[in-house]
Amino acid sequence: MPAEDALSATPLAQPQLRECPGCGLLQSVPALGPGTRAQCARCRITLYSVTTHPLGHSIALNLASLVLMAVMCATTLMSVQTAGITLHAGLFSGPEELMRRGMAMLAIVVIFVTVLAPTGKLLGTLYVLIRLHERSPPRHARRVFALAEKLRPWSMIEVFILGVFVAYVKLGDLVHISLETGVFALMALTITIIWTDAALDREMIWERLGYHDPSRTPSRPDPAPVDPTGADLTGAYLTRADLAGASLAGAVGCETCHLVSLPRGEHAHCPRCGSALHRRKPNSVSRTWALIIAATVLYIPANYYPVLTVMQLGAGAPSTILGGVEELLDAHMYPLAALVFFASIAVPVLKLVGLAVMLVTVQTGRAGWLRDRTKLYFIVHWIGRWSMVDIFMESLLGALVRFGAAITIEPGMGAVAFCGVVILTMFAAETFDPRLMWDAAAARYSSQARRNESVVAG
Repeated sequence: MPAEDALSATPLAQPQLRECPGCGLLQSVPALGPGTRAQCARCRITLYSVTTHPLGHSIALNLASLVLMAVMCATTLMSVQTAGITLHAGLFSGPEELMRRGMAMLAIVVIFVTVLAPTGKLLGTLYVLIRLHERSPPRHARRVFALAEKLRPWSMIEVFILGVFVAYVKLGDLVHISLETGVFALMALTITIIWTDAALDREMIWERLGYHDPSRTPSRPDPAPVDPTGADLTGAYLTRADLAGASLAGAVGCETCHLVSLPRGEHAHCPRCGSALHRRKPNSVSRTWALIIAATVLYIPANYYPVLTVMQLGAGAPSTILGGVEELLDAHMYPLAALVFFASIAVPVLKLVGLAVMLVTVQTGRAGWLRDRTKLYFIVHWIGRWSMVDIFMESLLGALVRFGAAITIEPGMGAVAFCGVVILTMFAAETFDPRLMWDAAAARYSSQARRNESVVAG
């Protein structure tokens, strides 16, 4: 099929071997039609899905998102007015105010997750989609797409718009506030980014990018993969020589592009995207424990020190995270209070407790509720980024409300500690390997079976 037709055609995934990221089960997944998805036979986690959108739609959506991103960065988000003074705030006003108050690290984080990460993801994806027009896409496109995929969790435009909404509602009783062009661009950008992520067929992109194995010569094509057990491994990228007379023991699924291969050597890399291959994430338990302990320690000052201080007529009224929720309740803003409580208090606690429980079950070999614990992990992995709502709101309030002795809002050190909690818990969710829960349960069953056999033999 010509490259132009391929981009406009409805995508169809090829049959392939897949390692479940939730339980580690290796299974052959058949070809899927548009709008269908495959689930793991053991833990029911979605292995991959096929969209109904051709890749040409993704190019248009990425282009639209980049244009809206440029408009949002170049225009004003909101303006406030009181006592005859008018102030404007754009996307960079919050980080600039944080820098001015000595919170450079917090400013860098805000810029990264609202500008750098989403722009890098969009540019990288768009570049790869355009190069797919070529009959043989360049090898470096695989690395570019892998990097774009790794930036996806750190692109927080949809979280940022919630922060803007919270700031707008909280300022309604203090000053006269108006929405400017940048907010409407942000709203449209949020829709296009969500649409882009839903429409992008990542499996089809990886299949079209292909891969290169230097151990194979171009003059001899790869034979069709054959599994001695009879499973269909077409498209599994494992050669007949790899599988002849042997089981799939030692096969490893790439955590970035999901290609299953038999690694050669101790420090093997994926032959398609170049990511390091590991049977399980290295030192997963110890690294995750270290990160959640550090996050727990930071959570204390995050709730003890004020995240905001409202200075009105020379008098200061510091406010902690919980204090902010109480103020919203007193103002009868119940939905907004529920949103802030959920994002800033419930979500961090859920992540810390959930990850700690999963670590304990790995170390004790607990076998119960394995499917539920696996689903809990993916919920914890996805939900943690939404805690940044409070950080975005505080940076905007600090930039918008600077009216000297009349009224000023200053971000507090509690915001820095809370941002540290969010970042550490996101890293903790990345370092934890849910497959270890299934490994530990299997090891416990095997140990119990051996003990039973020894008792019977005795």
